[in-house]
Amino acid sequence: MEYEFRRNRLEGTVFAEFSMEHVVLGRWFSEELGSDAALIKHILAQVLLLQSGSLEHWRHVGGDLTIDLDREQVRVFANVMAQDEELELQESMSLYNAESESFCGLEDFEQVLLSWQAFIEQD
Repeated sequence: MEYEFRRNRLEGTVFAEFSMEHVVLGRWFSEELGSDAALIKHILAQVLLLQSGSLEHWRHVGGDLTIDLDREQVRVFANVMAQDEELELQESMSLYNAESESFCGLEDFEQVLLSWQAFIEQD
């Protein structure tokens, strides 16, 4: 999973760019998580609970995107998809699906989240 974090010093915003298959994960970091240090710490605590076996599943529903964690993987998806999950996309719509849903391993997500935390704490 390739990614890059950037900062717009004029506007005071941060954003993440991820490789094509994880583009929605970049949107989640940029738009839903942002520089919310308390939420980052809360999510890291949930990751630790999942890794220790004390928790089986955790979900955070944001304004446009939802993040769903279990003991093995992380799923980020557009809230609109939750309403249309039963509809099957045509093969030609797979690119659209990649922009609306992404999966990664829990350990990979933890490392990216820790990197994001360190990035937003920089000035």
